[in-house]
Amino acid sequence: MANIYYESDINRAAIAERKVAILGYGSQGHAHALNLKESGVDVCVGLREGSGSVAKAEEAGLTVRSLSEASAWADVIMILLPDTDQAEVYQEHVAPNLDAGDALAFAHGFNIRFDLITPPEDVDVIMVAPKGPGHLVRRTYVEGGGVPCLIAVEQDPTGGAKDLALAYADGVGGARAGIIETTFTEECETDLFGEQVVLCGGVTELVRSAFDTLVDAGYQPEICYFECLHELKLIVDLMYEQGIGGMRYSVSDTAEYGDLTRGPRVIDDQVRVTMKKVLEEIQSGAFAEEWVAEAHSGRENFYALEEKGRQHRIEQVGSKLRAMMPWISAGKVSVQDASGGQG
Repeated sequence: MANIYYESDINRAAIAERKVAILGYGSQGHAHALNLKESGVDVCVGLREGSGSVAKAEEAGLTVRSLSEASAWADVIMILLPDTDQAEVYQEHVAPNLDAGDALAFAHGFNIRFDLITPPEDVDVIMVAPKGPGHLVRRTYVEGGGVPCLIAVEQDPTGGAKDLALAYADGVGGARAGIIETTFTEECETDLFGEQVVLCGGVTELVRSAFDTLVDAGYQPEICYFECLHELKLIVDLMYEQGIGGMRYSVSDTAEYGDLTRGPRVIDDQVRVTMKKVLEEIQSGAFAEEWVAEAHSGRENFYALEEKGRQHRIEQVGSKLRAMMPWISAGKVSVQDASGGQG
């Protein structure tokens, strides 16, 4: 069983006298910075020159420095930039400013797991990964709750890396919900697999394929949108709150029978073979190599696939239907408005 920690397990002194630099002010960056600041931690935000996020961070009451200045000022440096940007930023701005006993922190194991960043041996290397998007991490903290966090320690020359990781996770609200101990490798590989097979890739393709099947059979696109996409949130919420069994109890007997008998036909043994192949590509580093090469060569294929997705007819139908339901986004702040976006 995993080790799980709560507020009573935290040594808050481990971070009380530290200076924390958050590099990046995207979805996770703004949540980490603001939550830590309001938890009493001395924090600044490090951004590139000319970044559009500078004004947003300063308006939120945060001190903003350049990437190099923030790295030199801090003794705990959390890198919350896109995975494919981190190695370059580390080499240029972070590595020259690391001192023995400093801590290098990540919210995802990608760059350590695939050896894109190799920290010096006299620096602690930790991970603190809230299990939710930054805007949920922030909103839940403000409401007095917290989002569960993962922590991991890759290097511990000071002997205090785990205490620091726990205190950092507590500072962003994680100990209110629970902090689970893992490793950089486990977090990275399972996170990539979940994104590709279920949370993003799998769900996206399942929804679009089902929608296309119904529309091509002559059903109205608006009805198909509700059946294949809109109602998905209702089912996921039930699973989130009560597990798969609780969801099945909540739906009709007809829906449950269809789930039990037709679901395995859709996700069959061949799909499981493909899932294992995707996992092998992650474990071998093939996916990381492919993605880094794509990102560093101009992202031509990436942007083409993005545009193809935007042109899918479910997006056109969904845009019109969501405009008829303003309550969906009422009172919610967009990623772009609150932070620098994905950075």
